[in-house]
Amino acid sequence: MEIYAEHGCFGGTQRFYKHASKECGGEMKFSVYLPPQARERTVPVLYYLSGLTCTEETFAIKAHAQQVASELGLMLVGPDTSPRSERYPGDADAYDFGVSAGFYLDATQAPWSKTYRMYSYVTRELPALVNANLPVRAGAVGIFGHSMGGHGALTLALKNPEQYRSVSAFAPIAAPMQCPWGTKALGNYLGADRETWRAYDASELVAKKAYPAEILIDQGTADKFLAEQLHPQLFEAGARKSGQKLTLRMQPGYDHGYFFIQSFMADHLKHHAALLGG
Repeated sequence: MEIYAEHGCFGGTQRFYKHASKECGGEMKFSVYLPPQARERTVPVLYYLSGLTCTEETFAIKAHAQQVASELGLMLVGPDTSPRSERYPGDADAYDFGVSAGFYLDATQAPWSKTYRMYSYVTRELPALVNANLPVRAGAVGIFGHSMGGHGALTLALKNPEQYRSVSAFAPIAAPMQCPWGTKALGNYLGADRETWRAYDASELVAKKAYPAEILIDQGTADKFLAEQLHPQLFEAGARKSGQKLTLRMQPGYDHGYFFIQSFMADHLKHHAALLGG
């Protein structure tokens, strides 16, 4: 992997990498914040999955996470949201499907199945690369995300509890089978059989089996996507079925954007540090 940009930040280093990805069929990029503690020892790593329209730069620039990560000794890794090297007809016609909208799944429908393998990329290929080249503390891995990335964080953690010791989300697409964003993405990437969609629906997954640790979700009440697209109440209902420990905080007056994320970022980083040992 190759560093294509590097900046000093709160005593640590903000880097941006690129590398050749087998899963995604071409060049992929990701961001890494290395806290100052990483110069002397291994540190926990926290993966952040961004939402629709975002890139590997969005979280690093807009979330204002580095100061608290520096204090807690957390490494932050932020992958891109979709493959970009191989292009397909119509892949940029809409903001909610195709480029910047990989939905953190492995597509099964042509042509997307060739390179839209973000689930395998995030859970296998990227961690292998990070672990081999950066000072990651073994077994101290968490995941969180926003909107489409919140959907990704919840589903990846619920499907791989042995890999992720902590999980949280900001305004996640909590029940994609029940919203326009989700049905469009799942239908096109996975096909018409809705039974196959359940493997990537956090509300379906949590209803069947609880995640070992408490899950933290923040959701703004002024979010314009809340009623139609996000459905945190369905995730909450699923959590009750399985006995999942869940803190769902409805935050009055906050919308869907990064000012909302900035406001509660410290809480999420502390939640992860407590479980990972920052």
